[in-house]
Amino acid sequence: MKQDYYEILGVSKEATAAEIKKAYRKKAIQYHPDKNPGDTKAEEMFKKAAEAYEVLSDPDKKSRYDQFGHAAFEGGGFGSGGMNMEDIFSQFGDIFGSAFGGGFGGFGGFGGGAQRRMKGGNLRIRVKLTLEEVAHGVEKKVKVRRKVQAPGVTYKTCGACNGAGQVTKITNTILGRMQTATTCSSCGGSGQMIDKRPSEADAQGLKIVEETVSIKIPPGVEEGMQLKVSSKGNAAPGNGIPGDLLVAIETKEHSSLKREGDNLHYDLYISISDAVLGTSKEIDTVNGKVRIKLEPGIQSGKILRLRGKGISSIQGYGTGDLLVHVNVWTPKELNKEQREFFEKMSTSENFEPKPQKSDKSFFEKVKDMFS
Repeated sequence: MKQDYYEILGVSKEATAAEIKKAYRKKAIQYHPDKNPGDTKAEEMFKKAAEAYEVLSDPDKKSRYDQFGHAAFEGGGFGSGGMNMEDIFSQFGDIFGSAFGGGFGGFGGFGGGAQRRMKGGNLRIRVKLTLEEVAHGVEKKVKVRRKVQAPGVTYKTCGACNGAGQVTKITNTILGRMQTATTCSSCGGSGQMIDKRPSEADAQGLKIVEETVSIKIPPGVEEGMQLKVSSKGNAAPGNGIPGDLLVAIETKEHSSLKREGDNLHYDLYISISDAVLGTSKEIDTVNGKVRIKLEPGIQSGKILRLRGKGISSIQGYGTGDLLVHVNVWTPKELNKEQREFFEKMSTSENFEPKPQKSDKSFFEKVKDMFS
């Protein structure tokens, strides 16, 4: 089981954005590879802290994590998706400040004045699911037009920064000479520029291709939830870090089933004769049709509960139920024979409405229904 993100950073759920950032910086410095050379446990904690910060520092991701936990990120959901060191220093290097000599933290060539790997842009698509697909999970194959590195592109060292990725500027101030380093505007911090490129490549050495991407969608997703397929967005110039494919979930309306959380609701209409005599009816479920038995004398408003016939919980807490709402349909028009029958029955004691006796209170019955 994955460790709780709040626990990793040592903050509460009520922590502010500033407190979360401060806590991450403290953990990142504590477990920084430069401070713990060759320590694999420290490196793992360093990555965990970055993953936790990636989620908790983003209001949308944090909201979904608070609601669904790690399950919101399964099957290619939010979260780092296994961030490597280059991802971490590329995204969060500024947080370390000058703790390790400035720049991006001094790891693997990312320290002060080092090159910076650029990250490609994210792509966004929408996927519409049936209720059955939501209930069981599904693997969708979608076609995506994305930028990839064009073959035949060659690079040369950037002349503006001499491959450093940064340009150093010295300014005379009243306090003395001040040195500042900024990202090279010519190469974007990569330290290299395109030397040769084929005709189909753009100015960044990329070309657009159509690619089929497989998306694994876990059971229990909801309308509006967003999943992430790592590295399936646009490629980055200079063999940088690819962007991600963000998948927004939409759901199709079912003809007879309505969803409420992990439970499903079905409205069943029966005739007066079926209610009096009892019957069996075939109803829809997400696993196909099933037949249920209705006892003689069943009342309108009765709710029948079919356990485990609902939606699988995205948090892994089991499966919801199917609640069948029984509605007795009363005809508005009767022929002579039918009218005479009901007029005769109206004087019968069996057809007089009677309060239903129960050894349980209303609140106890409601509690039993949803326990």
